[in-house]
Amino acid sequence: MTEWIGAVEAAERLGIKPASLYAYVSRGVLTRRREADGRASMFDADEVEKLARRGRPRRPAGAAELVIESALTEITASTQRYRGYDATDLALRSSFEDVALLLWTGSMPDRAARGGPRLQPSDHQPSDHRPSDHQPAASQASAWQATTEALAAGRAAQAALPAGTFLLERLQVIVPALAATDQFRLHLDRPAVVAAGKALIAGMVGALPMQSGGTRAGGPGAGGLGPGAGGLGPGAGGTGAGASGQRGIAMRLAAKLCTGPVRPGLVRVVNAALVLVADHELAASTLAARVAASMRADPYAVVATGLGAMGGALHGGAALGAELMLSSAASAADAPRVVGDLLRRGERLPGFGHFVYKAGDPRANLLLQLIAEYAPDSPVLAIASAVTDEARRRALPEPNIEFALAVLVGVAEMIRGAGEAIFATGRTAGWLAHALEEYERNIPIRPRSVYTGPTAGFDAY
Repeated sequence: MTEWIGAVEAAERLGIKPASLYAYVSRGVLTRRREADGRASMFDADEVEKLARRGRPRRPAGAAELVIESALTEITASTQRYRGYDATDLALRSSFEDVALLLWTGSMPDRAARGGPRLQPSDHQPSDHRPSDHQPAASQASAWQATTEALAAGRAAQAALPAGTFLLERLQVIVPALAATDQFRLHLDRPAVVAAGKALIAGMVGALPMQSGGTRAGGPGAGGLGPGAGGLGPGAGGTGAGASGQRGIAMRLAAKLCTGPVRPGLVRVVNAALVLVADHELAASTLAARVAASMRADPYAVVATGLGAMGGALHGGAALGAELMLSSAASAADAPRVVGDLLRRGERLPGFGHFVYKAGDPRANLLLQLIAEYAPDSPVLAIASAVTDEARRRALPEPNIEFALAVLVGVAEMIRGAGEAIFATGRTAGWLAHALEEYERNIPIRPRSVYTGPTAGFDAY
């Protein structure tokens, strides 16, 4: 009979830290099972003993691994969990603001007073991902706003950029401008960082330019986020903090990204997208943000660091590549040509494949389903489905979250580059959550390199 031991005992037998134990799991060196409550990880004692006799496994040549303990996000084969809560469940039932507070504080805001469901940490993916009748309500939306001074600085900074500048590049300019107006940004205790995070995210969205013709549809159907979140009313088009302070972040962002009215049901999809991208363990941008935070960089500098790292074509920038790919097809019949042209040029299919999810990105699966329910007859959705089918026919990897964001941009008629803006806004919550862990850990992250250059005394001339 197999003897199962806990993580602490397994780590002790191997002479490693628990974080290294889970790194072995992610690399396929060790297998684990979960107890019935879904919280405790158990390991095969014989497998641990064999590994202990062999010694620590070597990394493949050229591989680099930095293990950091974190209580924020756990990635599984079927989903991810934010502090024990199933992220796909949160995307369907909670506002982005509530999820950000969960990441920052470790607890969900009390929803009982608002009549919403009280979520519990879940160890299972919901069997039915159809949207529930209850729409997530924005939590304390009025608290999520930037000062008038900060908005003025952010808007002025990005307004000086050339026409056609992508939204991610505008955000990279907006964040330092917001920082310049916050004289308390170096206060790094948790309440101060949480307050700065609310103002920072609100300022990022509020300082983005309104698209020409981007009027907003009023009424509860426009946002679907409950009272006060989507109802615009008089003054909705204003630019001051008070004008947008009563609406949720998803509603404000949708209004800035759409080239036309925000159609009924769209804000719910945007809210889900923000939740799904809020954190993803130690992605490249998050690691960069954590390193900055470990050196006591302020929250704005942490976010600026993350924004710089996420623009790469192998990270959040893949959403823009996927947008361009989809826009190059006039109809679903063009899918074979679009895919074939990219492959003939030796290029990757943007928005397909993932470092972690080899069998498909669960975040993409849910977001694509919500998009299909929002606009089932969209020509862009038909093109996206045809591209996915063609990729599968050629045995290419499955679509990832960046592809799903690109589909959302096309279906909702958003400005080009909007996928990166959604990704950056959502991931800001995660960057700040990791920063809070580093502020409390208070130990600089200082990796060492292995020198491979000329030896001492080498005459380069």
